Amino acid sequence: MEPHWHARKLLTIIAEAALERALVAEVRHAGALGYTIAEVRGAGQAGERAGDWEGERSIEFRVVCDEATAGVIADRVMGRYARDYSLVLYLSDVQVRRAERFT
Repeated sequence: MEPHWHARKLLTIIAEAALERALVAEVRHAGALGYTIAEVRGAGQAGERAGDWEGERSIEFRVVCDEATAGVIADRVMGRYARDYSLVLYLSDVQVRRAERFT
């Protein structure tokens, strides 16, 4: 039997850890069914974030959902937080099994 894959989007947000609760609220508001959060470190245009102290911690926030839901989340996050916080958002195509688990 051939496996059945379903197209979804993976929205990844790299953000200051202080935004974690706000990001959870935005994802729930948009109707996404779940998310994954991991602490991350790195460097970029805004400098290095080594995570040595609370104010320097960063998270990677991932949501697998449909394109419309990803757009709602991205628009709200950028509109509410981009001016005051360091944020990176990117969108990828993914294939999932058990499509009912993802909006």
